[in-house]
Amino acid sequence: MDASTCWMTLGIAGGVLFYGRFYVQWLASERAGRVVVPMAFWYMSMAGALMTFAYSIWRHSPGAAFGLCFNVVIYTRNLVLRWREAGHLNFARNVVIHGLAVGVTLVAVALTVLVWQGEWARNARLPRAEAARNWFWLGLWAAGQAAYFARFGVQWLLSEWWGKSVIPRVFWLLSCIGACCQAPGFFMRPEPDWINGFGQSFNLLIYARSLVLSGRKTNGQQRKVVNG
Repeated sequence: MDASTCWMTLGIAGGVLFYGRFYVQWLASERAGRVVVPMAFWYMSMAGALMTFAYSIWRHSPGAAFGLCFNVVIYTRNLVLRWREAGHLNFARNVVIHGLAVGVTLVAVALTVLVWQGEWARNARLPRAEAARNWFWLGLWAAGQAAYFARFGVQWLLSEWWGKSVIPRVFWLLSCIGACCQAPGFFMRPEPDWINGFGQSFNLLIYARSLVLSGRKTNGQQRKVVNG
């Protein structure tokens, strides 16, 4: 097995975990009749993000690299809040997990900067029309990434405010917007990023369904997501 096959295998496995987490969440929500987020969602998020990030760095995909490099912090905080809520968080685990999250994020940011420098240099060598086309699709991807950053920013702030991991309805609305922008951004690159493109496309259905489920009222409570 050559190096290219190994990286592709890593990317596919990471994509299955990273994008498949929402199918796990969706099935749990359908069983409960409301939006719930099982613990497996956050473990799959963490493992899938790291694997997909490594694959994105290898194939010089600036959009995917940038979108994934900051996610570890959000996933870490949600895991910490869930462990705390379940009484499984001790001082040592708290220090170790936050230290690892900061270290991984710093390395990821440095690698992402290198990828974007390579993208800038490559576009500078392209004919003007082709470079403009490439920047247009990157711009559309960036709009989707802004929506994705906003969804987890809102989710994180509300979780910190309430002291437990929750996902509000606006999370799913921003997810739909992000997927609609990012899927074509990945497909229309000079070298299409099929793994991330298909992952975004398929997840759009889950986002839309979760948006519907999150709008239902349960036992007269406010419309908000609870953890499973």
